[in-house]
Amino acid sequence: MSVAFVPDWLRGKAEVNQETIQRLLEENDQLIRCIVEYQNKGRAGECVQYQHVLHRNLIYLATIADASPTGTSKAME
Repeated sequence: MSVAFVPDWLRGKAEVNQETIQRLLEENDQLIRCIVEYQNKGRAGECVQYQHVLHRNLIYLATIADASPTGTSKAME
């Protein structure tokens, strides 16, 4: 299960830190590799669930980036 998936009762209570962001980026890397592998094997229909998780992770990361002060994004680089 994706680290970005959080039950409704826990939403907004998770601490976002560099470790969480790094885990999401690593998970996204694995998801992309899996999606490409399925597509190369002609099994594109089977990778839809991975595309949904990737999309959710990307939206979550974009939300974090949008909510961060401008100076914080440079510190993470």
